[in-house]
Amino acid sequence: MAGLKTIIALSFVLAIGFLLVILSSALFHNYLTLLVVATYVVAPLPNWICGRAANPDDFMESSGSGVIDFGRFLTGFFVVMGIALPTLLWHSSAIAGGAAAMSVVGGLLIYGTIMSFTLFFQEEQEF
Repeated sequence: MAGLKTIIALSFVLAIGFLLVILSSALFHNYLTLLVVATYVVAPLPNWICGRAANPDDFMESSGSGVIDFGRFLTGFFVVMGIALPTLLWHSSAIAGGAAAMSVVGGLLIYGTIMSFTLFFQEEQEF
């Protein structure tokens, strides 16, 4: 069971992630790096939607694995896109290298915090 200290720690890490992404935009006067926030906020949604669409009542693991695997694929796509987008923008000289680094680190902190929240506060299923 996650306690109050866990909530405070995860909120602190989430705030640092958002601060890094916002500072990467504000310090370098280019707001393209804010797109990373959108990709990391959308990244857990395919796992959640496909997990709900799979049949949880069936004891056979293989029956809903195609839907779950598709959700994991889309989540992986969004996570890689959150890293690749600032790198691509930096490579094309649309943003500075410092902005790209701050955006990637901040985005990974945001995604890691979202996944930690869902992991710590996940309801256990009873059979």
